[in-house]
Amino acid sequence: MAVTTDIVATYRGPASVIRKQLAQGTREDRALVYVMAGCLIVFVAQLPRLSREAHLTGQDFQMLMGGALLAWIFIMPLVLYVLAFLARFLGRLLGGHGTGYGARLALFWALLAASPLILLHGLVAGFIGAGPALTTVGVVWLSVFCWFWIGGSLAQERVQT
Repeated sequence: MAVTTDIVATYRGPASVIRKQLAQGTREDRALVYVMAGCLIVFVAQLPRLSREAHLTGQDFQMLMGGALLAWIFIMPLVLYVLAFLARFLGRLLGGHGTGYGARLALFWALLAASPLILLHGLVAGFIGAGPALTTVGVVWLSVFCWFWIGGSLAQERVQT
């Protein structure tokens, strides 16, 4: 099934999408593509905000973009791998039956599936700037991301290996 179809299905129920992906077998290449695509989309979502900031403050846009590129493409995937490890460790402490791959898949898929909202957040930050609209979109994105991650994590912890 197409990734976009799975993203839409995740908004209806993240657990069923994660169970379906886990049923396809352990595919570390798929998990790596999800985390890299999610981080790339977050990087792209930062560009309108960075452009606005560069224009308003007189900073160099290329420097701001380089910093965001370093953070989101090179550092955040490593941070997300550590976060997934900690989530799996917590799942094991609570008696879950999941795997490290399942924990990574749940986190990385949550980031990718919530990407339409982070793109909206970037547009609001770039065109409107700080204010209630940006805060609202940010809270909605964070809520949806947490829903996807927690729902996917619970689904993968309940899978019997």
